[in-house]
Amino acid sequence: MAASSLPQPRTPDPMDAPPLRWGVLGPGGIASAFVSALQQGTRQRVVAAGSRDLGRAQQFAERFGGFAAYGSYEELVAAPEVDVVYVASPHSEHHDHARLALEAGKHVLVEKAFTRNRAEAREVINLARLRGLFCMEAMWARFLPHYDIVRRAVEDGVLGRLQTVAADHGQRLYPDGPERLTSPDLAGGALLDLNVYPISFAAMVIPQIASVHASGTLTDEGVDAQEVVTLIGGSGETAACISTMTAQTANTAVVAGDSARIEIDGWFYQPNTVRLVATGGEELDRWEPAPDDRDHGLRHEAAEVARCISEGRPESALMPWEETLRVMGVMDEVRRQLGVTFPGELA
Repeated sequence: MAASSLPQPRTPDPMDAPPLRWGVLGPGGIASAFVSALQQGTRQRVVAAGSRDLGRAQQFAERFGGFAAYGSYEELVAAPEVDVVYVASPHSEHHDHARLALEAGKHVLVEKAFTRNRAEAREVINLARLRGLFCMEAMWARFLPHYDIVRRAVEDGVLGRLQTVAADHGQRLYPDGPERLTSPDLAGGALLDLNVYPISFAAMVIPQIASVHASGTLTDEGVDAQEVVTLIGGSGETAACISTMTAQTANTAVVAGDSARIEIDGWFYQPNTVRLVATGGEELDRWEPAPDDRDHGLRHEAAEVARCISEGRPESALMPWEETLRVMGVMDEVRRQLGVTFPGELA
């Protein structure tokens, strides 16, 4: 019989993580949210930003209180005041920029999707292993308290035997959205930007994925506009992972066992309400995130990086290298079935 209450998250307080000195490679929108979260919700220090445009780096640095600005990525990764580099450039550049930082002797946190494909991800990880440096995919949702509740609920049998996962991520970003989403040269499309969240969420609770089935539509530019990805687990579990950049969807998630289910409200991958619901529809329990997490959820991944580096660990147990490779492998198969390729990607 399933439990009637949700487990409590085991997530450490981000303020307790030892402070590191961060350099930001690619001062765009996600980098702005990241720096704000670090400054408001951690003891981490952002000490530098680097861009191909010095003026852009200077504006970014001034916006967040003033720190060093560099007009090249090479200067940023070489800066002696930087302990760890946060790579926030387009997907197409993650492989090269992560390597650049690692070769300069810097630890790295690389925005998701980690690279364009599994081969590129493996090359980055192998370099981190060779250099003895920390490296992690910035799948920030994996470090949030409500994701830990989901993990624990599945592990502890709160839902009974896991049966199915359903998650969707849709935003109206095409055709009038950012250029990086429409361009094959920048590894655009819904999959790497949007469906990476549902796929990673499903993979978190399904330890073995036996098969991947995908269908979808492509844009005139040749990137995926939307897709439905069905995953079959090694024990018969199923997952439906839906993404689109042509419409706004509910962005909810459900994890269902044979005794109960968990429901997560819209924008499921952000700090959010979690409900435990009986098979008959009765709400048994709910958990609400702290206000600081709702505003600054990105702080948790940075705190994990700081803890791992201070303890001499090259990878995180919550987002280990093999898990990044597993998710990248799923997305490679989705692209193969949809017929999406990117110019210049490592084979």
